[in-house]
Amino acid sequence: QVQLVESGGGLVQAGGSLRLSCAASGRTFSLYAMAWFRQAPGKEREFVAAFSERGRGTYYADSVKGRFTISRDNAGNTVDLQMDSLKPEDTAVYYCAAERYYSGTFSRSSYDYWGQGTQVTVSS
Repeated sequence: QVQLVESGGGLVQAGGSLRLSCAASGRTFSLYAMAWFRQAPGKEREFVAAFSERGRGTYYADSVKGRFTISRDNAGNTVDLQMDSLKPEDTAVYYCAAERYYSGTFSRSSYDYWGQGTQVTVSS
């Protein structure tokens, strides 16, 4: 089992940057496919960025491609999300997620474990 705890959220002006971090417990962290999702008020939780199986590749939602970068440190059991050129529409609660068996769907339902979320607010 994996427990996930996000940190790094906050308030930032449009055009600014934030770095989110997800700390994971568990000795088998390196076996999990990791991702970030977000949920804005009144909207469904949506995919943001993820690693493919065994971290061989990265995938991004079109809305964040070129602005966000996902990275992981298996030794430190962390997954980060560097967010640059932030826009007001990036405002949401950001969640870290772990998938035990890589599905390649990046669907919310395929992820087994979730963090509690961290709020990101981008002002115009």
